[in-house]
Amino acid sequence: MAGASTVLEDSSVLSRLDRALLPIEQVMALLSGLAAFSLMFLAAYSVAGREFFEAPLMGYVDLIEMLMPLIAIMGVSYVQRNGGHIRMDIIIGAMRGRLLWLIELIMVVLILILMIALVWGAWAHFDRSFDCARPFCSRDSSIDISLPIWPSKLLVPIAFAVLCARLVLQAIGYARAFWLNLERPVAVPLIQSVAAQARAEAEALDGAD
Repeated sequence: MAGASTVLEDSSVLSRLDRALLPIEQVMALLSGLAAFSLMFLAAYSVAGREFFEAPLMGYVDLIEMLMPLIAIMGVSYVQRNGGHIRMDIIIGAMRGRLLWLIELIMVVLILILMIALVWGAWAHFDRSFDCARPFCSRDSSIDISLPIWPSKLLVPIAFAVLCARLVLQAIGYARAFWLNLERPVAVPLIQSVAAQARAEAEALDGAD
């Protein structure tokens, strides 16, 4: 699903919880974008140092490894909220009514089960590297400049936990839509037609001018 967000809002408790979680997701997505943007400067600094001073950025690979969880994972809940993950819209888009909401509910619940398992595993992975009895509270470090790795490992269960909260809200939203046979439920991303996506993108560009 692409284009602008299609999540509807109202005064219900579910919609208020959706809006309460959204700022957290937006901040995390912003941090992810800034981390990705910073790689450009790190690369430019390292290449310039190598070419002109024969001294590339020390620990360049270590810094990239530390930024990878921030870049790849921190924005995942925001994308889930807006329905931006890769999916088979050509099939889902042909469904209507309770069948659509049932399929969406099943998919969200399956993803939630997987993410709960990943939160547990990611937290255990972080816990193995964290020990305040050691310098920098770290049992392991990067190879070149010995950066403590546990901060990067901690980002993963945090991001996954926020995603789990989002999935719970969406599961409730889809279950409510299925039970009440709603046409346009709140707190879940609604499928847009190609024309609607194009219109939303055009309106977003006009608003940015």
